[in-house]
Amino acid sequence: MPPWPPSSRTTGPRTTPQSRRRRTEAGVSELTTNPDRDHLTEMLQLLDGPQPRLHHLERYYRGTSPKLAYLSAEAKRNLAKFEVLSANLCRVAVLALQERLRVSGFTGNNAAWPLWLQSDFDQLSATVHRDALLYGQTYVLVWLDKRGRARATVESPKDVAIQRDPVTREIVSAIKRVQTRTSQQIWIYGPEEIQHWTSDSANSTAYTLQSRTPNPLGVTPIVAIGLDDDDSVISDLLPVQDAATKMATDLMAASEAAGRPQRFASGIEAEESPVLDKDGNDTGETEAVNPLPENSNRTWLAANAQARFGQLSGDRLEGFEAGMRVIMAAAMTVTSLPPSYFGLLQDSVTSADALRAAESALVARAEAKQRAFGTGWETVMRLLIAIDQGIDPYDVSVKVNWSPADTRSEAQLADASVKLYAAGLLSREATLRRLGLTDDEIEDELGRIKRDLVDARDLVLGRYMAGQTDH
Repeated sequence: MPPWPPSSRTTGPRTTPQSRRRRTEAGVSELTTNPDRDHLTEMLQLLDGPQPRLHHLERYYRGTSPKLAYLSAEAKRNLAKFEVLSANLCRVAVLALQERLRVSGFTGNNAAWPLWLQSDFDQLSATVHRDALLYGQTYVLVWLDKRGRARATVESPKDVAIQRDPVTREIVSAIKRVQTRTSQQIWIYGPEEIQHWTSDSANSTAYTLQSRTPNPLGVTPIVAIGLDDDDSVISDLLPVQDAATKMATDLMAASEAAGRPQRFASGIEAEESPVLDKDGNDTGETEAVNPLPENSNRTWLAANAQARFGQLSGDRLEGFEAGMRVIMAAAMTVTSLPPSYFGLLQDSVTSADALRAAESALVARAEAKQRAFGTGWETVMRLLIAIDQGIDPYDVSVKVNWSPADTRSEAQLADASVKLYAAGLLSREATLRRLGLTDDEIEDELGRIKRDLVDARDLVLGRYMAGQTDH
């Protein structure tokens, strides 16, 4: 692989004074060519196209969607200033899968796991998985840090877009945009070079090509995590979320009415009150007003002996609970979440076997996501190893290992692992990996086992030399 140019030892190509050119009267750098500008426009369209959908999904995940669905126009006007109660099922659906996606190590190259830790993916990989689940796909940039070391960074699909070859399906170009209050920074990543574009203001569309940096990798350093045709895991849940929000809002509005039942009085004549203008002067007109104080806990009195007072019966709220159960059942259908995720509205699971049976569909979805995300993570590690060792990425072979996605009894898992090891079907390292230990934990544990064996041999030898044993 060709050597890395000095200007590339950053998370993106560094702009140098030598790379800048005098601008022409048209505001376009002399370094810019029409094909480059056309490609920039095309990549910006790829980036801007899905932005409304991404922001729409994010608002549902954050629980801040202002939409009140399944309401009449009059009800929407009456509830315009009402604080909406949102039972955020979308976040639950995403996090339920995210917590089951845990990378435990890599096989095929010993340098993989240290590079994984060097990029802080033991903590940041959860963010990558969350974005991939929420948006359908997310991205990782593999480049050099300021010290010239191989490093991968998490990139949001709101800032990055890719273009694939229609035949090979390889990423042939990618764009990353960083917006500040005063400018825009854009990088176009390709297999051969990386272009850095800037604009003079945050809202300007007049971009100037500032620099070109050779790409020694020979492949685009942006990696997609997730499949191109994967949709968000909450896409089918959005209408169910709207129904749950509407039901919860109706419940709170009804509870307000039930908490303060309506009272009535009959046999009492309305009083007439003068109508005043905006300056407080009598206009000569009158209007009928309620002689009894409204919204008050004071006692009502009436001079008419025939007057009657009463109170309307409060609303019953059992219907809302039944409706919410139907909505939760629909949510379980589209998300594969077991009843235990929905609290007291559903029957509780009383045994470990019943819990595993209830989670079987969720575990299957998590394992499918492991397969979908695994290809991207293996590509990330190939690029990191290629940069770290100065070799061709296609010469690197590495395979990702995942922790089990299902809920297992620790006693049952330990018993099965010990039996497999005793039967000679698994090595000690494979047994530890089956128990869910990471590569670092396995290496430390094997080292401790070796030290214990050495200490045991030293103890036997010491006893023999001291004449404490005949062996």
